[in-house]
Amino acid sequence: MDRKSQVTIVDVARHARVSAGTVSNVLTGNRPVAASTRKRVLCAVEELCYRPNLLARSLVNRSSNTIGVVAYGLEYYGPLRTLVGMEQQAAELGYSLLLDLLHRPDGQDVDAVLEGMLARQVDGIIWAVHEVGDNHGWVTEARLLTLPPMLFLTMEPRVGTTMVATDNRAGARLAVQHLIDAGRRTIGILCGPMTWWEVRERLAGWQDALDSAGLEASPDLVVEADWSAAGGERAVFQLLQRRPDLDAIFACNDPMALGVLHCCHRRHCSVPGELSVVGFDDTPESAFFWPPLTTVHQPLAELGRAAVDQLHRQIELRLQGEEPEPPTVQWLFPSLKVRKSCGAAL
Repeated sequence: MDRKSQVTIVDVARHARVSAGTVSNVLTGNRPVAASTRKRVLCAVEELCYRPNLLARSLVNRSSNTIGVVAYGLEYYGPLRTLVGMEQQAAELGYSLLLDLLHRPDGQDVDAVLEGMLARQVDGIIWAVHEVGDNHGWVTEARLLTLPPMLFLTMEPRVGTTMVATDNRAGARLAVQHLIDAGRRTIGILCGPMTWWEVRERLAGWQDALDSAGLEASPDLVVEADWSAAGGERAVFQLLQRRPDLDAIFACNDPMALGVLHCCHRRHCSVPGELSVVGFDDTPESAFFWPPLTTVHQPLAELGRAAVDQLHRQIELRLQGEEPEPPTVQWLFPSLKVRKSCGAAL
C-alpha cells in the first residue's frame, strides 16, 4: 500500500512538533490555535499528504457530515438552480450532499426513499419535491419525530414543519401590478398544472392584484398549460380566441412566456404594443428573448443556501443534545426584472 495513504494524525503531530490534539484542533476548528502553530501544522499536513479519516471522525462525532436531498424536476430551471445553492452552502459548512432524484412527484414510495436515507446515516434531509396533489400527505408531526432533522421546500406550510420557500403569491402580485401601472386592464394568466401548490399561489397573486385595482379576474382569463414553451403557445392561442380584447398576459414561468412571444410573432401581434407580456423565474435566456422579457426574479440559489443553513442549525442542536428550534417558515421575496416586453423597460 502507498505510504502516503497510511499517514496518521500522530505522524503529522510528530512532524509539526505538536500534540495530536493540537492537529485535531487545527483541522476541526474546535479550539483556537496560535497562528504560528496553525501554520506549522498545515505545512506538515501538506508535506505528508495527510488525508483525514472521515469515517473515523464521523464515528467519534456521531455525524456523517452528509445531508440527504430528495428532489424532483431538475429538468426545470428553478429546482436545478436551487440545488446549486444547496451544494455551495453545504460545501462551505463541510457537508456532502446525497441526492435521491424522483422521476415523478407522486410516483415514488416515500417509505423506501426515507429508509434509504436512514440507511446511509445522513445527518438531515431536505425534501425538495414540489407539492403536487396529495404527495405531501405523509408529512405529519408524529412521522417527523422518527426522522433526522428535516426541512421542506416548495410546499404549503404545515404545523410542525420547517420550511423555506419563495413567496410566489407576492411575486405574482408584483408582475400583475406592474402591468396595471403600465395601463393594462384586461390581463390574462397562463398557469402551470393546477395540482401544483406554487401555481395556485401565483394564481392567487394575480387575483389579488386585479381585485385591489377593481379589475376583472374572471375564469375565462385563466388557461392551464404544462410549463413548456409549446404549451404556452397553445394556451395563449386559446386565450386570444376566447378574449380578443386581451391587452396583457402574465405567464407563470419564462418558457411559457416564450411560447406567448412566438404565438404573437406568428399572428403579427405587436409586443408590447398590442399585448404586454410578463414571465416568472428570470431564467438566464429571458433577457435574450425578443423583445427581452420582463419577469419575476426568484432568489433560487439563495433559497438553496437558506435551506442548508436552517438544517445545519437543527443538526448541530441535535448533536449537542439540545432542544430543537421551533418549526419555522422562512419566506424569500422575489423582485421584478423590467425589460421591453411590458413596454416600460428601465
